[in-house]
Amino acid sequence: MIPQVGTTAPDFTLLDQDGVSHTLSTHKGTNVLIYFNPKDNTPGCTKQACALRDAMPELSKLDAIVFGISADSVKSHKKFAEKYGLPFTLLADEDH
Repeated sequence: MIPQVGTTAPDFTLLDQDGVSHTLSTHKGTNVLIYFNPKDNTPGCTKQACALRDAMPELSKLDAIVFGISADSVKSHKKFAEKYGLPFTLLADEDH
């Protein structure tokens, strides 16, 4: 189900590619872009992540932070972020 614009996202706490814990509710009042992908290093996910990487100057003007979420591990996210120079946070949701 796709949420309606303006709907509050459910809170979560997940580890990033460096093993640091992030809780969505700590960013209340901040512009947060959350995107989901099925698997690191697949063609579609790589294209999506690199497009967001390339859009970071525009997103920064909006004071937006970016969270990418998938079921991949912290280790997988670390390799993916380093390989493509991703300047945003990838969160591991291994338990879905």
